[in-house]
Amino acid sequence: MRMGPDVPLLNDHKQEFLLKRFPQTVLGGPRFKLGHCAPPYVYVNQIILFLLPWVFGGIGTLLYQLNVLQDFCTVAVSGGLMLAAAIIVQATNLFARQKAASVERMRVSTLTDEDEWEFSSCMGSETVKFIISGKKYIINVIFHSILSGVLCGLGTWYLLPNRIASLYEGNIGGTVMIFVFGWVTVCIGEYSLIINTASETATYQALDTYEIVPLMRPFYIFVFIAVDLAHRFLADIPALTLANQILHIVFLCLPLLWTLGILPPLDALFLWGMEQVLELGLGGSPMSSNLSLLHSFLGSQPFSKTSLQAIMGYVLIVLLLATWILGEIQTVYLLGLFRNPFYPKDVMTLNVYMKKQKVLKKLGVLRRILLTLVSPFAMIAFLSLDNSLHHLPSIYISIGFSRSFRMVNFKSIDTGIRLLLVGIIRNRLFQFVSKLRFVLTVLLTSWTEKKQRRKSTATLITLNVVFFPVVLALVALSALLSSPLLPLFSLPVFLIGFPRPVRSWPGPVGATACICPDTIYYQQMIPSLTTVLESAFSVGSLVLGTPHLILFIVFQGLELQETSCHTAEAHRVDEIFEMAFEHEEHSHVLSFNHHFGNILTPCSVLPVKLYSDARNILSGIIDSPENRNQLKEDFIKVLLWVLVQYCYEKSKTHGMLDIRPKSMVESPPVESPEVFSKPQQNAVERGSPWKDDDDGLSVESVEEWTDDSNLFDDEPSKKLPKSKGMQSRGVTPRPLFSLPGSVEIHTTETEVPEAASVNKLYKTVVLGLPAVDTGKQWGLMDLPPVKFTNLYSELLCIPEGWRTAPLPVTKLHDMKQRFPEDWYHFVLHQLDFSHLKGKPPSIHGDLVKDTALKDLYVQGVLPCCIAIFGIDDTVPSPGHIFRAYNGVLPWSVCLDWLTAKQELFQLALQAFRYSVKLMVDKASLGPVENFKELLNCLEEYHSDWYVGLVSEKEWQQAVLQEKPYLFSLGHDSNMGVYTSRILTIQDFLVQVGKLNSEAVRGQWANLSWELLYATNDDEERYSIQAHPVLLRNLTIQAADPPLGYPVYSSEPLHVPLL
Repeated sequence: MRMGPDVPLLNDHKQEFLLKRFPQTVLGGPRFKLGHCAPPYVYVNQIILFLLPWVFGGIGTLLYQLNVLQDFCTVAVSGGLMLAAAIIVQATNLFARQKAASVERMRVSTLTDEDEWEFSSCMGSETVKFIISGKKYIINVIFHSILSGVLCGLGTWYLLPNRIASLYEGNIGGTVMIFVFGWVTVCIGEYSLIINTASETATYQALDTYEIVPLMRPFYIFVFIAVDLAHRFLADIPALTLANQILHIVFLCLPLLWTLGILPPLDALFLWGMEQVLELGLGGSPMSSNLSLLHSFLGSQPFSKTSLQAIMGYVLIVLLLATWILGEIQTVYLLGLFRNPFYPKDVMTLNVYMKKQKVLKKLGVLRRILLTLVSPFAMIAFLSLDNSLHHLPSIYISIGFSRSFRMVNFKSIDTGIRLLLVGIIRNRLFQFVSKLRFVLTVLLTSWTEKKQRRKSTATLITLNVVFFPVVLALVALSALLSSPLLPLFSLPVFLIGFPRPVRSWPGPVGATACICPDTIYYQQMIPSLTTVLESAFSVGSLVLGTPHLILFIVFQGLELQETSCHTAEAHRVDEIFEMAFEHEEHSHVLSFNHHFGNILTPCSVLPVKLYSDARNILSGIIDSPENRNQLKEDFIKVLLWVLVQYCYEKSKTHGMLDIRPKSMVESPPVESPEVFSKPQQNAVERGSPWKDDDDGLSVESVEEWTDDSNLFDDEPSKKLPKSKGMQSRGVTPRPLFSLPGSVEIHTTETEVPEAASVNKLYKTVVLGLPAVDTGKQWGLMDLPPVKFTNLYSELLCIPEGWRTAPLPVTKLHDMKQRFPEDWYHFVLHQLDFSHLKGKPPSIHGDLVKDTALKDLYVQGVLPCCIAIFGIDDTVPSPGHIFRAYNGVLPWSVCLDWLTAKQELFQLALQAFRYSVKLMVDKASLGPVENFKELLNCLEEYHSDWYVGLVSEKEWQQAVLQEKPYLFSLGHDSNMGVYTSRILTIQDFLVQVGKLNSEAVRGQWANLSWELLYATNDDEERYSIQAHPVLLRNLTIQAADPPLGYPVYSSEPLHVPLL
């Protein structure tokens, strides 16, 4: 991403688009700037339709001025004419759309960059559809048409010259000005309602599904008309008269207010209004969703002696100061300026911090007692002594008392209008201070931060200084309206954003997020973080802006992938927290906060259980031939242990088998490995057999590994060959023969005739493959059935299908020498058979002596080794190890057999991954000295580790289950090295800070304006560049989708503070 002051605010493409859209916004919808030539009648038609309400209103006004009609008749005439015109306009649009030859989706009423219109005639269908946008729903066609007639009629009544002149005591100049510009305002509202809706700068919803935006401008016109109607029909009230005079003048400014985006859309207006009444009038707090806001608003019930009351008032003041001081003492900076001398000087380790924090926790408990037990009863005593209880309370008294009792978490009667005013003033004063601090931060950093210094910076700062009273007035008005202060393009050009709910976004908080692999780590962290936050809020180490005992928290997480912008801002965040918590230079009392101007203020540190992420380069480990050769030997041991553990656990799960009271039990015959039978033509399909070259590539695995694929991806796609060497086994087995004391061998019905004809003798079939095995003997293993010498051997017997690998006889005999018999005996001796009743004391020795059981494991382990490493005794390459770790194996004579048995394949893959982890550990920590140490390592891997891939579902499950350790193997294609990633869960001291809420709301307001109105979605735009003081990039990323892109967003979580 390009960074610096020369980054454009808008690229040329967007500048042209904005110049087209802005005049449309000012005039309410007419499109006079198209970007290409258009016939004159296109512009003439729009002018006629724009002035049509004025013409109808002028007719009614003329008839009234000539005393032909009364004022109410004038309203009817003008409104009726406008209603008829609106119906004709909408009918014309419907006819034009139906007349179109091709069915196309109705155009949205906004101008796009690619708008190219071909006009055929003055009343052609293309001309009509271009000028009149039409409505989506028939109900809106009717409703908007009726509303346009009512608006024109009442607008005529509102702007009657005689009425205006009487309001301003016969001032002719003022009357003419109000009449002319007032009708311009009405025409703008009518055009937006019935002809073509303008793109509003005050955009709250990304999509206008129910066509609410066309109602915005008429609504505000009706508000002004309503005040005038009240003045007409109510008694002569001086205050109402003055308000009507002022509003007639403000009425002329409505187009300017619409253009600047100060007046909110209707949905934002009503949500903002409910939130303000709930917070200021009823003592509530902002809600996280519209439904919660509506429920809390409708569920709030307003309820309505003196020297003693004054004493209780002073007690309340003392309690207020005490709780504030006790809360401030627990923060790292007092008032955000000076470092707290009572806070631990150096916070580096969890144990040291928790010891130093004990005194502050005691103060926090004292604060919570004062806040939840003492203060409520003191407030009740103060309210119960109020004189207003002796007479019928007014609505103001009721609201005031309701708010006061709600603030102490009780519902009862109220305190008075003065407490209501105090609450409002306090709220607006805090907003004013936060907004002013935000303004000063933007002004100063636009010059002090070199990467923010543009050519226009000096001019903008000068204008802000010269017109500082105006800027101050804007800040005050923004605080009064509780609306965000919008820095245009993040420059020191300040506008008042339209009032909206505090959460800033129309949807419920936490509803959406851009899910990615990093999301899972936030999900794991949130339960622990919620617990410690509950404790921190309760004792006051983190102070809330509300005294309520019920709190809902929404967590949002940003992507963990580092970018240039993130790195710049994250470095400043780390620097701020380091200065607050880790530097010894704070040993002197009341050291100054050097980052006071930053929107981030450190508050506290909290112990949270989360994962640390360590990534290492495996150069010198995985590329060592000695380590790779040892990996093959370790794999056989690890796989043997995995299979024994599998059979042992399976026998414990299913209980002990029905063991007959015989001195010995015969096992099923150890089947000779099936010779891989394939016709010669299948060799063409598969290609030549796998050869273990330097990189461990398989030339026949063309589908998996091609020239276009990246052999060094972190996690190659798993394309495992289907089993074709053996016929699939049926689900209904049939016995072929039975020997005394042996377990019957089953096969499918299709195999019975052939098996009977050869009397269970295996055929020798020559593979149709190139002779890479010249000199090797592919024969039959005609072994007699092996009898178990120990009846408990059945407990560890591997499944029947795992002993039928298609191996050459000579190869099997050669590999038997590699079977680790000593390790096999050691593993058997470590098994615990205490769950068996009546077992002989020599059970371990009997199992070790049972050669039949050992032969079964030889038949199960060695073919898996061939499937993983190949039939040739060569050292695997690093690429081979990496691909095998990812489950991508080269072809071998045992591959199809292994992949057809998914359970065995997964066990072999697990054993291989354990072996890779063991290789890394031995290279890093030292060799394994003995079998006991090796067994401890494997048991630790099995119980405390997840060894696999980051992309696997099991990885995410292990994170959520808080597995102590996780290991993954990867490859950095840029550096050309293999890497390992280890996650370790432990308690960390998480640093917590608070952001200037008005700075966040202001940047989000600018983001909403840029994306929804200016459509400035350029990834290199100026307003999204890194800003170490405003934390602009991180703040924008934390916005709700689709404008922001947090990777995690939780539902509101309930946190009780008692």
